[in-house]
Amino acid sequence: MSRAFVKETDKDTSVLPERAISAHPNFVTPRGLALLDARLRDLEARRHAARAVNDFETLDAIARDLRYYQIRRDTARLMQPLSMPAAVRFGVQVRLRTLSGADSLWRIVGEDEADPPRGLISYVSPLAMQLMGRSVGDTVQLPTEQAVIIGLD
Repeated sequence: MSRAFVKETDKDTSVLPERAISAHPNFVTPRGLALLDARLRDLEARRHAARAVNDFETLDAIARDLRYYQIRRDTARLMQPLSMPAAVRFGVQVRLRTLSGADSLWRIVGEDEADPPRGLISYVSPLAMQLMGRSVGDTVQLPTEQAVIIGLD
């Protein structure tokens, strides 16, 4: 449609789609719970600032994100990591060594806390699911080669 037929005061009334909520249990580490709380505080501060300048588009986006993060906070199930794990579990950091000698470090965390470039993988990720229940000395198949679990923290 030509802009000639749209009034300047017409506002785009498109509604942002809701953020998808995972069907998996919302397990969180203590750090993950703190991140959820921080995200909610940040969104509240941003909402206050957007209200001050009547930025309705930003308010809509913030409202959607607030609904998502409030649900995630309300459904969070805090999982305390074991101090001396004998096997890979939620919250555990796993040291892997590939057969070519490359080492990598992965901590298994909740979905909202996952950040693979920082070594944080969701407990429902393929790698985490492969690692769960395994112990030091066990071998796992990575996309390009095998790796051995050399440590758990």
